[in-house]
Amino acid sequence: MADRKPPRVDGDDRHVLGTLLQFQRESLAAKLDGVDEWDARRAMVPSGTSLLWLARHMARAESLWLEVRFAGAEPSVPDDAVGPDDTVTAAVAAYRAVWPRTDGIVAGAALDDRCRAPDAGEPPTLRWVLAHLLQETARHAGHADILREQIDGATGR
Repeated sequence: MADRKPPRVDGDDRHVLGTLLQFQRESLAAKLDGVDEWDARRAMVPSGTSLLWLARHMARAESLWLEVRFAGAEPSVPDDAVGPDDTVTAAVAAYRAVWPRTDGIVAGAALDDRCRAPDAGEPPTLRWVLAHLLQETARHAGHADILREQIDGATGR
């Protein structure tokens, strides 16, 4: 797996955050390319984290933060628990399916707009939500890097 460097982009916050978030999304999804079902389910760390769980978790996180908390919609938020019938193909497809929906929400809002769902204290802005999703996706892409290297030695973003 070739290492890809993060894009160095200029522009406003929306463009920079969106570009870096997409890079991290693709990096995480790429970690599941070519991994068999058994290896994708393997939890090789005490926390129980697996590649399959990471893809399911990030689909859930994006949907929860942007569709539910920010936009106030009531979609069926995917569960991140890995079930016996879950597959790599389905998990990655579900994760990728969230992206255009959440990107559409972001495109139609101002970065200073606040989450609609009730929150403790002042609801966060879209800018904060995007920064949070960027760091959360990058964090989990790093976990996926380590798991994939343990599985078959593949490295790179």
